[in-house]
Amino acid sequence: MLVYVILVYDVDVKRVAKVLKIARRYLTWVQNSVLEGELTPSQYFQLKNELRRVANLNEDSFIFYVMRTSRYSEREIMGVQKGGWETIL
Repeated sequence: MLVYVILVYDVDVKRVAKVLKIARRYLTWVQNSVLEGELTPSQYFQLKNELRRVANLNEDSFIFYVMRTSRYSEREIMGVQKGGWETIL
């Protein structure tokens, strides 16, 4: 079973690159500090564990929005669209 995950984070500038590198192994970068995608429960667990290892949870913040499917969600973009597959060449 796959779950649809939106990750929003606010981390110290010293850890931004590490966090983004880990998160992009699992999710698609949407814009600054926001990634989304479908994961298995095991992948979701692994992602959280990897982020926990590089984060300082006394300073950093991660919000995970977890939905059973992306089918019932709608994304509306206002302004410049960042991230996504079209930026990878």
